[in-house]
Amino acid sequence: MLTLASKLKRDDGGKTGRASGASDSTHRVSIRDRLLTKEVSELEAHLPSTCKASFPDEDKLHHFQLAVSPDEGYYQSGRFQFEIDVPEAYNMVPPKVRCLTRIWHPNITENGEICLSLLREHSIDGTGWAPTRTLKDVVWGLNSLFTDLLNFDDPLNIDAAEHHLRDKEDFRNKVQDYVKHYAR
Repeated sequence: MLTLASKLKRDDGGKTGRASGASDSTHRVSIRDRLLTKEVSELEAHLPSTCKASFPDEDKLHHFQLAVSPDEGYYQSGRFQFEIDVPEAYNMVPPKVRCLTRIWHPNITENGEICLSLLREHSIDGTGWAPTRTLKDVVWGLNSLFTDLLNFDDPLNIDAAEHHLRDKEDFRNKVQDYVKHYAR
């Protein structure tokens, strides 16, 4: 994070020395990167205790991973890895998020697709993406998929939701098998 923030300051400071009308695209910093510099520092200060963000390349704040380790509920004791890619058109469009950990969950497919309203550009319930949302909202939303946003009534993984409806105890056992094999 410090690397990109330093780069932004250095680039801003160097603008005054350029000839007027000169355009040097190698020194431009996108709006997305400016937003991310602020949002990542805010995010790190307000991460839920069950989450940890990691940035493989500190110069690329638009690509990072989030580990969620629920401390209650069906998924307790698991560690679930998410990949978050923030597109250039951010904050007008939501980040792209994929679950990297195989999971038995009504709102996450075994292939990693995620059903979370705030990640949709257009949502019929009015809770979809808006330019006022931030990475903090995304992280808290992903964290909540394991507790209060766990939704069996509007599933993406219909088999998991039906399994829960049929036999809650067997559902719990299957979730724990997945946790044991894929989420440690």
